[in-house]
Amino acid sequence: MLNSLFILVFYYFIILISIYGYGQLFLNLTRQKNIEVNIGYIGLLGLFFILIYSYLSNIFFAHNIFHNIIFIIFGLTYFLFQFKKNQIQIKKELFLTFIVFTILIVSLFIFKNHDDFSYYHFPYTYYLTQENFHIGTGQFNHGFRTPSSIFYINSIFYLPFAEYYLFNFSSIFFLGFANIILLKKKHNIFLIEKTNKKLFKINYINYLSLLSIIFINIFFYRISEHGTDRSAQILILVFIIVILDNLNSKKNYHIDLLFMYVLIGLIISLKAFYIFYLIFFIPILYFMYEKNKKIINNLKYLILNNFFLFLFILIFFVLFTYFINTGCIIYPVSSTCLENLSWSIPSSEVKMMNNWYELWSKAGASPNYRVENPEIYIQSFNWVGNWIENYFFNKVSDFFLGLIFLSIIFFLFFIDLKKTKKKIKINKYIIIVYSCLIILTFEWFYNHPALRYGGYSLFALLVFIPLSIYIESFNVKIKKFEFSIKILILLTIIIFIGRNIDRINNEMEKYNYKPFTSTFYKVEKDHFRIQKKMNNHVERYYECLDTTKNCENYQKKIKIKFGKIIFIN
Repeated sequence: MLNSLFILVFYYFIILISIYGYGQLFLNLTRQKNIEVNIGYIGLLGLFFILIYSYLSNIFFAHNIFHNIIFIIFGLTYFLFQFKKNQIQIKKELFLTFIVFTILIVSLFIFKNHDDFSYYHFPYTYYLTQENFHIGTGQFNHGFRTPSSIFYINSIFYLPFAEYYLFNFSSIFFLGFANIILLKKKHNIFLIEKTNKKLFKINYINYLSLLSIIFINIFFYRISEHGTDRSAQILILVFIIVILDNLNSKKNYHIDLLFMYVLIGLIISLKAFYIFYLIFFIPILYFMYEKNKKIINNLKYLILNNFFLFLFILIFFVLFTYFINTGCIIYPVSSTCLENLSWSIPSSEVKMMNNWYELWSKAGASPNYRVENPEIYIQSFNWVGNWIENYFFNKVSDFFLGLIFLSIIFFLFFIDLKKTKKKIKINKYIIIVYSCLIILTFEWFYNHPALRYGGYSLFALLVFIPLSIYIESFNVKIKKFEFSIKILILLTIIIFIGRNIDRINNEMEKYNYKPFTSTFYKVEKDHFRIQKKMNNHVERYYECLDTTKNCENYQKKIKIKFGKIIFIN
């Protein structure tokens, strides 16, 4: 049998190249092939394309090994074709990609996964590899009612010899592409335009990008903890930086506007409640109006383009998946549920689950704990005192301390109080974006005040944006700036690798994990329980039809319509 480490690393780079192939294909399909694009964007475009394909294809067939081999090979072939056409440019871009993803290899060594991995992350992804979609799967598991798009991407990585052991790859790719985008923005933090021999001008976007690089790699170093939440928050940081960068520029802002659709589409598909982040298109629209007073033309540009069409298709598939799984267009919003459908989750249960999610996020419940009178607890601000005591001083305070420590270190690296300082410039676009962040923070606190539901990225941006603007006001010597950049990036790499090595050592001691001989994470029978239950229902249903047995009991659980299996509530 092939060594598990070799299999993991081999597929890691093969899939990466295939993703780039699909990213380039997507650019060509959207008639953007002639523009110069950050290769990190191409990676996200590839994931975006794969995601749409995954949703569409699973309507007709399962993402089994045979299907996935063909799909990955096609992306790989298309990349090689593009490489031959534009060899020199691609080589330059691929060097940074190789460096970033080689560093991230250490995160591949995982034995213990996210707490929800066995509950629904693995079962749902595995289900996609075994079946084309069934209707009413929300009956089997609460997690099946709100499946994240990351499951659909991971299902494409179900490949021979590795099978389901590649189900963490998407999180690594999101982290890697985000790093590349932030490292190679239009205002490259390594290639700042020098104004004279001693001083040069640097934009606050450069500082914000660097802060975000440090943040995501130090705070989100553990891939197994990403789940369905942290990848979205990583993309939120990129999304806001791209917006601010465009609002700060004077030309060519249209190009990045198109990529914003991809970013917001991925964010919403990962967690549907991030739909609130569409609020950031308000400053974009205002900016476009300032540049061009023709409102109709601006709206046409935003809506009547290929990227918006693909965004619409993706959101449609997300809502469609919610609907076929639960009977609700947006779960758990009970007003969007159609109760007359045979597979619909009853509105009373939807309301109960909505209250449960709110109760959990407000520190009113845990696997072994629940407050008295939960309905009263979640009303108004009754929960705040308990939340502060049991959640804020347990998790939020530790996160704040880490955030403050990072900010102080960053400040000391770039600030020389003895040097001259320019007037701090804060334009109206920054104020609007920052106001949107504050509004979203209030929404987060009132409805779902858990860090995993957007808190990490919100608080990071609220601190990093004013800090970056303040540091921008200081004149910085070229040598000092370049030296500081190199040291901070090096320290980030060391901390990322060091924390992962420490994690691996702990897993070796605690679980007898052998990363170099048995690299794959632990999978138990419990991971397959839902698929087994589905198969059992279906098998007994068909057996019943082929015999003279009384099928009434099974027909209450399953029916077939238009060739699709429907699990009845």
